[in-house]
Amino acid sequence: MDKLKTDIAGEIILSKTPGSTMKKWREIFAISQVDLAAFLKISPSTISDYEGNKLSHDIERSEQFFELHEFATTISAYDFMKIINAQVVANEDLMGVKKLYGYTLMDSLRIILEMPFNQFPKLYGSMSERAFIFTQVSTGRSPLVVIRVTPMKPSVVVLHGISEVDPLALKIAQKEQIPVLTTRMDIAKIKEALNKL
Repeated sequence: MDKLKTDIAGEIILSKTPGSTMKKWREIFAISQVDLAAFLKISPSTISDYEGNKLSHDIERSEQFFELHEFATTISAYDFMKIINAQVVANEDLMGVKKLYGYTLMDSLRIILEMPFNQFPKLYGSMSERAFIFTQVSTGRSPLVVIRVTPMKPSVVVLHGISEVDPLALKIAQKEQIPVLTTRMDIAKIKEALNKL
């Protein structure tokens, strides 16, 4: 079921007409616009606008909140950790099995406060086996809460600029089985190192 969710989200995100693709899948599963709107806590007219491809400008705007990079080849979570000079603060035992195909760099405050919830799948690029690097973090709680309530999950979470992480964030990471790393390495240097991969 998780693979199907990922495949559907990927098809919608990569489609030239994401609204039409979203409508196709909604109809395949026989879900009404009203029911989908209620589940997403938005108005049915918003669903209609998306499916009519009337909100493409908003979709393009969402990319101002984050940067995506896909690696040429997979790397291990441990190699990724070394490259960004990070420390593991949760789920170190899972680091050996996690593989990464890319990363998403995002300003946690802007993602949480400004980015529309229905745009969150775009954070995953072409696949979910990636690292989420959050900047503008104070305790790490908010990014982990957002991850907890979204259906797709990154393979690794990086909290930039802090060394001590909120206990609730660590509990969420444990429950979701996501390694959490912290680093203070300069963001420009992180991007330079990772973009060579």
